[in-house]
Amino acid sequence: MNAAVRVAGFVAGLAVVLGVSWAAGAAVGPVGGEPEPEPMVHEMSDAAAGAAEDGGQELPGGLAVAQDGYRLVLGDAVMPAGTRRFAFTILGPDGRPQTSYDVEHEKRLHLIVVRRDLTGFQHVHPELDEATGRWTTDVRLTPGAWRVMADFVPAGAEDITLGADLEVPGDVAPPPALPVRRTDTVDGYQVAVDGDLVAGEHSVLTMTVTKDGEPVTDLQPYLGASGHLVALREGDLAYLHVHPGDGLEFGAEVPSAGRYHLYLDFKHDDVVHTAQFVMVAP
Repeated sequence: MNAAVRVAGFVAGLAVVLGVSWAAGAAVGPVGGEPEPEPMVHEMSDAAAGAAEDGGQELPGGLAVAQDGYRLVLGDAVMPAGTRRFAFTILGPDGRPQTSYDVEHEKRLHLIVVRRDLTGFQHVHPELDEATGRWTTDVRLTPGAWRVMADFVPAGAEDITLGADLEVPGDVAPPPALPVRRTDTVDGYQVAVDGDLVAGEHSVLTMTVTKDGEPVTDLQPYLGASGHLVALREGDLAYLHVHPGDGLEFGAEVPSAGRYHLYLDFKHDDVVHTAQFVMVAP
């Protein structure tokens, strides 16, 4: 065998070895160093899943980071655990910070902050720097994946609820799944809900508050009503508008069958309390 043939054989063999090595490396991924970045599809996946589940109907609030030209921009998408100053901005259709809002339920913006396992629920009202369009508020964070939802009405427009993910690093101990729960005890108050959720239909829910076995009849107004109710769909955390009626009566329409977590804020003796319920819509 002459030298040219030997060299050609060596090159061919080397190409085979390198090809096999490349294939193996591609299969197992890089060793050490930074992992490959994951595609940024979470927001779209949430929206697509919600739209599919809702049978093509209008997408519930809180599933998209942008809608009708408005976009929710978090100051930080990763924050340490503890009580932290949280900041965000709403960009308008012109790409600039939105600074003009209509008042709804006595506030220009309602912020819902909740862990994706539906613990740590907070309903807060940030302060707006009208010069910059930057909203700020204090929130209490524990390790885990969180969802932030901003419910607002741009001046002269329709109400919008935008949502974005917030990560809090640290060890997470998942809580046990809550069973269906129509009563709750919070801060010495016993709260119960009467009525049922039915997918695709208007449902009337009536809350009662008692303390030491006696009805609490002197609730103070909160956000322009006797109480404020937020409903979140288990799984994608779709945010559902609930409309107050007389007293602690609320009208709700849920778009799909499944489990829903309801959070009732009520005010008594100058303190706001939050009761949580878990209901199933057939």
